Amino acid sequence: MHRKKDKQADVMDKDTAGREVSIPSTEQFLIRSKENRQYKILLGIPDVPPPPSGFPVIYFLDANAIFGTMFEAVRIQSRRPERTGIVPALVVGIGYHIEKPFSPERYYDFTLTPPASELYSRREGTDRPEYGGAEQFLQFIDGELKPLIESRFKIDKDRQAIFGHSLGGLFVLQTLFTKPYAFNTYIAGSPSIHWNKSLLLDAEQKFISSLENDKHHIRLLITVGELEKFHKSGMNANAKELAERLLRLGQNNFHVEFKEFEDEGHVSVLPALINRAVRFALSEKQGP
Repeated sequence: MHRKKDKQADVMDKDTAGREVSIPSTEQFLIRSKENRQYKILLGIPDVPPPPSGFPVIYFLDANAIFGTMFEAVRIQSRRPERTGIVPALVVGIGYHIEKPFSPERYYDFTLTPPASELYSRREGTDRPEYGGAEQFLQFIDGELKPLIESRFKIDKDRQAIFGHSLGGLFVLQTLFTKPYAFNTYIAGSPSIHWNKSLLLDAEQKFISSLENDKHHIRLLITVGELEKFHKSGMNANAKELAERLLRLGQNNFHVEFKEFEDEGHVSVLPALINRAVRFALSEKQGP
């Protein structure tokens, strides 16, 4: 057994041993917003020329945690659009200048207010994070990041999606209800509606009132993991109730879908959610 290990070591290329794995067709850069907040942007770039209309784009939050999963889901499924129905797209992950999957800064960027309930509990020995920066964060995405991306790549402005999970899902819903023109497709995974349910409900009612005279076509996917029904926040019930209210509207310009992933929890649901999000955002044959 020892000889076998030695032989394996002998054939290993010492010049390449220990190098970090990189993902082809990707790049990253740091950017500082007008509000003096720093973000790490991770790009997944199609390896084919853009169509005449430009590339669809998926903007997504928590890129430190899910960039690889999102980019590979798009890259693999869009290799044969004639078979998968998934077209090549630019993926734009918004993260932070850290090595860990999640940054405390997301509490500020993804929320409009402090939590309205006591469901949030910080870990012992950690500082209480800041809240309430969602408006400024959306302004950064819509007014600074999107123009930068559009200056570098040919983009289909009629096919731009935003994806978020948990607090990121809450941010997606807040964006939809307060600035629906910012994107065409909204994907809210396990949204933290409980964070400030009454505030979100008020924004929802104003959004609904504006739909009747709005010709802008919007698509929304809300998802949860089946096992999240055991969470004290009522995450599944809140998400289902919201989806049912929006589905009852029957608006031709507003397409809504709801999906509960069987036997998945708040974190384990992410790969399945990302796969479904890619199909929802990039399918050649989208719902009405």
